[in-house]
Amino acid sequence: MSEPKIVDKKPVVLELEPKTYYWCTCGESTNQPYCNGAHKGTEFTPLAFEVTETKKVALCLCKHTGNAPFCDGAHTKL
Repeated sequence: MSEPKIVDKKPVVLELEPKTYYWCTCGESTNQPYCNGAHKGTEFTPLAFEVTETKKVALCLCKHTGNAPFCDGAHTKL
């Protein structure tokens, strides 16, 4: 399996409204942290996740988290 592109070595902190989001797993999207279809032709697929209430979250941009799409500090080991 190919390695994802590291977008940044820190998370992006956002306040999200309730809905379904699609997190970029490949790192190639120009709409980070969300998927824009840049993975087409690769083995990567976006990760759908649902937010049920408005809340602040830290979304991973290094693409190496073990708790996708949320940051787990994996960027500190890259």
